[in-house]
Amino acid sequence: MSIEITWLSKLGAQFQRAFLEGDRWKLYLQGLGVTLELTVVALILGVILGLLVAIVRTAHDQQRLDRRQNPLLSILNVICQIYTTVIRGTPMLVQLFIWTFVLLPAERNKVLVGFIGLGVNSGAYVAEIIRGGLMSVDSGQSEAGRSLGLNYVDTMRFIVIPQAFKNILPSLGNEFITLFKDTSLVQAIGGMEMLYYAYTIGGRTFDYMPPLLGIAAMYLAIVIIFTWLQGRLERRLRQSDRR
Repeated sequence: MSIEITWLSKLGAQFQRAFLEGDRWKLYLQGLGVTLELTVVALILGVILGLLVAIVRTAHDQQRLDRRQNPLLSILNVICQIYTTVIRGTPMLVQLFIWTFVLLPAERNKVLVGFIGLGVNSGAYVAEIIRGGLMSVDSGQSEAGRSLGLNYVDTMRFIVIPQAFKNILPSLGNEFITLFKDTSLVQAIGGMEMLYYAYTIGGRTFDYMPPLLGIAAMYLAIVIIFTWLQGRLERRLRQSDRR
């Protein structure tokens, strides 16, 4: 019993140094704020890039089915294919290092570099998610839009994309969760997010276990909340379909 009390007392002292002493808990919250900001901004950038790439590739595939040929669209399609292949085929950490030390070596704001690196990486995955969703919509929907006098852009905007959104929502939610966890890689280039502060506090207290366990619990709690919200949104969309 005395051994257990001693162990619990030691553990309590460790967590007090890691979280309470010197109001260090504020650093974790500051890191969490940066992490969430990284996730949201990077996902927005990823969705914009992914949507553009998906539309180009879908239009190119549709052009081939209709036996038409647009040289500019073919060139854009090749560029989009290279982009998705390179980004999806190389590690995100390597990409962050390239952005930091090769493409933007003079940029001191490493969080900004993280925004760009994570967003460009996410865009390649979101592009395939959106493209799969667009292809899942029956081609008759596009033909119906054309018969009503809509051009390609308006057909995609008003008919195809709203239907595809329901199909891609689960995968897009999973991409958001994956991106949220991958923000920890920004610490490797000096971005001050949760893992950065955990390492910093661990170095000050000479004990890395409590800070790392603490941020692991924070990551897990946020992921559980995101998963629950995603499930509620999916159920609501299914209910609207039944009506």
